[in-house]
Amino acid sequence: MKLSARIAAPATALVLAGLTATACAPQTSDTGAKGDEKTGTLRVWLFQEVGNKPKEQVVDAAVAAFEKAHEGVKAEIEYIPVDTRAQRIKAAFNDPKSAPDLIEYGNTDTAGYVKDGGLADVSKEFAAWDEAKDTDPTAKQSVTVGGKVYGAPLFVGVRALYYRTDIFEELGIGAPKTQAELISTAKKIHQKKPDLYGLAVGGAYTYGAMPFIWANGGELAEESGGTYKAAINSDKARKGIEAYTSLFGDDNCPAAKCAAMGGNATVTAFASGKAAMAIGGDFSHAAVEAGTVKGKYAVVPLPGVAEGSIAPAFAGGNNIGVLRSSSHRTLAVDLMKALTGKEAQGKMFDAMGFLPTYTDVRAEVAKKEPFVEPFVKTLGAGAKFVPASAGWGGIDSSLVLPTMFQEIVSGRKDVAAASDDAAKKMDAAFTDAG
Repeated sequence: MKLSARIAAPATALVLAGLTATACAPQTSDTGAKGDEKTGTLRVWLFQEVGNKPKEQVVDAAVAAFEKAHEGVKAEIEYIPVDTRAQRIKAAFNDPKSAPDLIEYGNTDTAGYVKDGGLADVSKEFAAWDEAKDTDPTAKQSVTVGGKVYGAPLFVGVRALYYRTDIFEELGIGAPKTQAELISTAKKIHQKKPDLYGLAVGGAYTYGAMPFIWANGGELAEESGGTYKAAINSDKARKGIEAYTSLFGDDNCPAAKCAAMGGNATVTAFASGKAAMAIGGDFSHAAVEAGTVKGKYAVVPLPGVAEGSIAPAFAGGNNIGVLRSSSHRTLAVDLMKALTGKEAQGKMFDAMGFLPTYTDVRAEVAKKEPFVEPFVKTLGAGAKFVPASAGWGGIDSSLVLPTMFQEIVSGRKDVAAASDDAAKKMDAAFTDAG
């Protein structure tokens, strides 16, 4: 999940209509709730966006259509702050009487919420849903834990390479086609134009670094028998770490300035004209368009190690799930499908710029909006996801990977020592998670 992606979302209003109930859920299930009421009020918690009005209009219309199709049923929507979501959602898991029936949640939170016993297993309903067969495999992975499905993907976000066309034309160079060429191009640009970062990178930009690890054949962790063991210190992962950290220094992006930068800072550097290249998301488009580089940039997939290959990108995004404590199981599943179905996702793209999780719907929006094409290509090449372990939340929140990168670029530790230390911390988190 990349929550800060919403900062860049466009604010185009939209009315979403025509959503109807889809297949019904079975009458009995492992929800942890008593009964399956067919009337009453459904409570839904969704994330509040920076520019929330377009989302509200989409959701309000969807709810109106849902209520019309379900006599005697109401749905109450509450928009909750992203920053305090963890506390509120976990409190709801512990107090079913005050809990909502559905929640929007970040896809990296799935495993933790499943471990907490908060999300309902909707595997049977998802498998029987006709539209679900077109769900991007990585998006489906983001709602899957232990082979069971715990929600429906709402949108997906990936990153690609933004570059300054005016700078590249002036220097007579083309967009890099390999990872090695990307690194050498970044350093060449900085040498020719020392006031620019060749490629803006950040020591705290975990999701910008992951493609380098994956492109070199490395993994964050390996799964066996339902348990995870860190692989960040494998030889292949270390090659990726070395490639990424080689971009920190006086020949591209000085460690003193770039070690603490995160994803937003690197995109801001590009949008403000301080960098010739940056790794940014589809969700960064509006922010770049609002910057000084408008009309002077292009986007291509981030290159992999081999010429013509695309580096695997992290598939971020959000999902919608039904709580185990819901006493409206069937209705909640119907509303989940209405909010995450093909029509809804197409309309949500128009309203908010969120990429659909269905491959066919994504192809359609790419035809309408050319800027989407490199991100669709990136997804099509095979995006990747974080370990589906409840331990990932702790690894992420305790900044294990940013600490590793910063130790390396500061010179405090070499790649081997820093990655070994990171692996030990990751294994401890995986063990604690069970």
